[in-house]
Amino acid sequence: MAATTLPTDPELGLERNAVGLTEVLFQSITHMAPAAAVAFSIIFATTYSGGATPLAVVIALIGCLLVANSIGQLAQHLPSAGGLYTYNARGLGDAVGFLVAWGFILAEPLVAPLLYLIFAYVVAGTLTTHLHTPAELWILFAILAGLIVWALTYFGVRLSTRTGVLLGAFEIVVFLALAVTLIIAAGGRNTLAVFSPTTGTANGLGSVFPGMIFAILAFVGFEAAAPLGEEARNPRRTVKLAVLLSCFLIGLFYVLTYYAATVYFGPARMAADFYGFNNADPWTGLATEVWGAGWIVVFLAVANSAIANSNAASTAATRVAYAMGRIGLLPAAFARVHPVHRTPVTAVHVQGAGGIIVAVLLGLVLGGPLPAFSLIGSTVTLIVIGIYILTNISCTVFYARERRNEFNPLMHLVFPVLGVLAFIPAVIASLGIGFLGIQIQPLAYPVSLAPILILAWMALGVVVLASLLARGRDRLARTGEIFQEG
Repeated sequence: MAATTLPTDPELGLERNAVGLTEVLFQSITHMAPAAAVAFSIIFATTYSGGATPLAVVIALIGCLLVANSIGQLAQHLPSAGGLYTYNARGLGDAVGFLVAWGFILAEPLVAPLLYLIFAYVVAGTLTTHLHTPAELWILFAILAGLIVWALTYFGVRLSTRTGVLLGAFEIVVFLALAVTLIIAAGGRNTLAVFSPTTGTANGLGSVFPGMIFAILAFVGFEAAAPLGEEARNPRRTVKLAVLLSCFLIGLFYVLTYYAATVYFGPARMAADFYGFNNADPWTGLATEVWGAGWIVVFLAVANSAIANSNAASTAATRVAYAMGRIGLLPAAFARVHPVHRTPVTAVHVQGAGGIIVAVLLGLVLGGPLPAFSLIGSTVTLIVIGIYILTNISCTVFYARERRNEFNPLMHLVFPVLGVLAFIPAVIASLGIGFLGIQIQPLAYPVSLAPILILAWMALGVVVLASLLARGRDRLARTGEIFQEG
């Protein structure tokens, strides 16, 4: 994959006008990994939210739609590969923009190894069940997933995003069909009680709020269209539409699938039994019950989803690394662009190798793919929640300060404020703090390590920020620059 020359000349930047609305939309959709999110992210929510998991998903959807509005509003004026860190730099200042970027360079690169672990767990587990192969084969399949994604992101944004369209469409169709089948099979057990906080939960809202963390994890990625702001056609319109549509459509998909699973499986059984059902692969188990051998299609959809998601995540992560290298917040090598494929080749190689190492190492240390997934997933989610909150605030400040003539009280004040409030329960749940008389169900190990890891990482970021400020603000001031003419 080596290139002979890797220029950093800004004239040889990312490929302009390379992808349209469909590819950008599926960049967000596949980053959300609809099938893998349904099959594995939200199953961790059921251990807290139980029979009220559909409610946790609805609350997460509302919060994410509100921040999607803020992202869309900012994307209209700030098309940049820097994505959310550029938005926050312009809204809240260079220092906040840097800290958002610092959080992002921990969170976004972790999404790919998160999905390598799911791919490895699903494929190795299926082979172990049916062919009695060694369970340790997950290591081989984690590496294989990483190599596939490495190649996709290396050979260009057109290949990676168009692959995402095909893979994303397949997984959505399969799980929609399964959800409809489960609802029909549930018959008289269909009920709206699953949207009540007291249905099948230990602590009511105190159980729903921790479940929100993993429901929000399922949404992480709808903002992944933003870093394609320099490669999309008509980015000011395309990115806004992609962010809003992906969040809304896949949010409805999540609500439907978990409504279906809950009413079919039984709300009272969800908290205790759903996660462990069918050897911690409950959706394949549900498919076996209603489709028989059709479970194979669900298996393929989840495996496909893991690859599609990690591909989209790598695409987004490498674009942000490229943008940070271009302005000097990462080594200049990250701004190198392949002369043929027009991809940020150094960032691609670092992401490719690093993702494989993180997936395998954490899986070995924590005793398997699923514990490693739970730790990475909760870490990513909590960082992203913080970024979402700041982005809502940035939307209000940006329009009040720089676009006062366009300021809309509903779009630029009411929705952002509600967006901030919508994520507060998940933040409080991560800290295990009760509020308003609600007793919060504590997070289990290793998820409980996530807040500690994040605090340590952000403390280091503050030290780095202080160092940058001591050496002058020139590089820091470039976090708010955009490199796409409107």
